Amino acid sequence: MTKHRTDYISWADYFMGIAILSAHRSKDPSSQVGACIVNAQNRIVGIGYNGFPTGCSDEELPWNREAQSSYDTKYPYVCHAELNAILNTNTANLKGCRMYVTLFPCCECTKLIIQGGISKIIYLSDKYHDTDSVRAARRMLDMAGMEYEAFDPGMDRIVIDFAKEAEAATKV
Repeated sequence: MTKHRTDYISWADYFMGIAILSAHRSKDPSSQVGACIVNAQNRIVGIGYNGFPTGCSDEELPWNREAQSSYDTKYPYVCHAELNAILNTNTANLKGCRMYVTLFPCCECTKLIIQGGISKIIYLSDKYHDTDSVRAARRMLDMAGMEYEAFDPGMDRIVIDFAKEAEAATKV
């Protein structure tokens, strides 16, 4: 009797991998962030990455992090990955869902996450840990009794080799 593979990836690695892959869609030259929302049955219900709103030109709006006026930076225009994942959901109810995100959410996204009913955040990076925005986010998450934890990968890396996958898919 043939046994099943034992080297398959865990659910957590799979969902964070989807968030990372989504981040690669971002056109932001300095920060690529991805998010993946998953329900209690381990079904993906929303995916998003950071970028400008639909219909707003990536060529005409600024990608600058700094300028004399904030009007000439990306910040008043960019939609964060968490917002896009919530807006891109294929369900009306996010209650009890988990969000896998490549960067700990800012305070604005945290408000959306809490209001949306998401119950847990799993994050890859917390590089802005000491900023006021992230400190406020953690304060709200703690007050709301929401769980958040750093991602603990089951494997060091996942490689997607399109040529190898295409070859393997054609084997009988």
